[in-house]
Amino acid sequence: MQHLRWLPPAADARARLSALDRAGGEVWKQAVALAGTRLDFVATNRLDAIVQRHQGAVPPADLAAPPVRLAVLGSATLTHLHAPIRVAALRRGISVTTYENDYGQYLQELLDPRSALHEFRPNAILFSFDARSLTQGVHAALDAEAAAAALQAAEALILQCWQAARDGFGCPLMQQTVLDSFPALLGNNEHRLPGSRSWFVHELNASLRRLADRHGVDLVALDQAAARDGLDAWHDPALWHRSKQEVSPAAGPAYGDLVARLIAARAGRSYKCLVLDLDNTLWGGVVGDDGLEGIVIGQGSPLGEGFVAVQEYARELARRGVILAVCSKNDEANAREPFEKHPDMVLRPADIACFRANWDDKAANIRAIAAELNIGLDALVFLDDNPFERNLIREQLPMVAVPEVPDEPALVPAILADAGYFESLRLTEDDRLRTAQYQENRAREQLRASSSDIEGYLRGLDMKLIWKRFDPVGQQRIVQLINKTNQFNLTTRRYTDEDVAAIMADPDAFGLQLRLLDRFGDNGIIGIVIGRKNDDLLHIDTWLMSCRVLGRQVEPATLTLIADLSREMGATRLRGEYIPTKKNGMVRDHYVKLGFSLIASEPDGRSLAELDLAGFVPTPTFIQMTEG
Repeated sequence: MQHLRWLPPAADARARLSALDRAGGEVWKQAVALAGTRLDFVATNRLDAIVQRHQGAVPPADLAAPPVRLAVLGSATLTHLHAPIRVAALRRGISVTTYENDYGQYLQELLDPRSALHEFRPNAILFSFDARSLTQGVHAALDAEAAAAALQAAEALILQCWQAARDGFGCPLMQQTVLDSFPALLGNNEHRLPGSRSWFVHELNASLRRLADRHGVDLVALDQAAARDGLDAWHDPALWHRSKQEVSPAAGPAYGDLVARLIAARAGRSYKCLVLDLDNTLWGGVVGDDGLEGIVIGQGSPLGEGFVAVQEYARELARRGVILAVCSKNDEANAREPFEKHPDMVLRPADIACFRANWDDKAANIRAIAAELNIGLDALVFLDDNPFERNLIREQLPMVAVPEVPDEPALVPAILADAGYFESLRLTEDDRLRTAQYQENRAREQLRASSSDIEGYLRGLDMKLIWKRFDPVGQQRIVQLINKTNQFNLTTRRYTDEDVAAIMADPDAFGLQLRLLDRFGDNGIIGIVIGRKNDDLLHIDTWLMSCRVLGRQVEPATLTLIADLSREMGATRLRGEYIPTKKNGMVRDHYVKLGFSLIASEPDGRSLAELDLAGFVPTPTFIQMTEG
């Protein structure tokens, strides 16, 4: 099994690693680039060692997200997995520091406030329990009742660990599912032997999924990876008996990627858009040369059905919230014709949020796609069968993800799935409507282009801003937005479900969710504001918005709402905070532009601004404000 097969090979890895130590201030950027290639366990360890030596020299502006302090807690030897986790996070521009409990002491360290774990102060925790420790006392002589009791005991231990972690640190939790490393005793009907340790692991993993959903814990689905790749790709029985390593070192890079995908998703660093080439990517042949009737898709041919599989997977991604775009060197009319007329096409015009087909170079078109969709280049994944085009984008736009594409199209969906580009922690209704929202946004831009003045454009939108306080119904979307919004985000603080619930219960705080409707449709929840009152001061802890609605007067309308609610709570002043990150420079002057007075400015870019509510005069807008 070839791990990380979606990454380009690193033929010159040894030379690049040797040069990296001498890179000075460029170590982090060069290390991120090298981490984006297919490194084995040895090269991964070497890269990590170099980065660790230079860790203190990394400029904060080079980080794609706040640093993560990850505690890896478990019952087996886990040290060999730290470097792969750190390098997989590095691949996504995230700095991770790791901690591991003393062997077998995870619960003791969780419960002891004087332990090294508490001194480490993790802001993320991964529980990595091995199969043998969780199946102690399970054997073939157990009846169904005794096996059920053993399962309840294992569940209770895991729940105790989760609760202790929440009580001690209040941070996001990840739980590794359990590898079924036991040989079968009964065979195909193993489920008929209650005391089978292999079947016990199966039942425990099913229980973990239910418990994780109930308690807001994110799963590292190691069992699914082993089922797909084969147990031998992940586990070596000899290494278990020699060193208690349940995940073999060779699988370390793949394991690290599973974990880093969740860390990235929690930090809002998952990709948002799949950019598709057309010829020999979505169908066989060149539509400009072969014509509509000559391209290979469906039609009962194995190759054509493989291209159908690619389109079906892309459409399913769109249905769960991934934006689809087209980037093709073609005459636009030729490129659009299969979407509109070919009977075997799965993807249709309504599935594509942005369509670029011309003879410009693909780097320029990808830049244009990002600009039209109003998302960062680092939110794009580019799928193209042509190695020249793939390498061109990697060189000119290194922030764009470009997977290796096999010659057989039927294998492409698995490549995209294994890469985890679009890892998400949960799905909301707004996700399902995303493609339609972007198409509606295109109609808004057409109206803007046809309007003679900005006031006429805004008036013609018939905008309505519906606001409501945080509530359980919207909680999933609220948490998702807080943890994925990076550009229009004044502080980029991340919140868990428990944090959001605490805001709802706090009489001296408010959390607002804002939804924007207009004549073209529902933009969904586009804004989150969290305010905390202390005496007569209302501190704006969090203010974030979707970039899709910039320039539509939502900012001043939101400030008017904040001011009204703050007065009702007895506040006379508003204080806004800006904490700079690599991606939120666009809101550096947000509060000053809204009329706040700058009261503090730090060398690192942080600033504080205040607004006296006694003298505040709302800015007129063309937005109707309604409480939902």
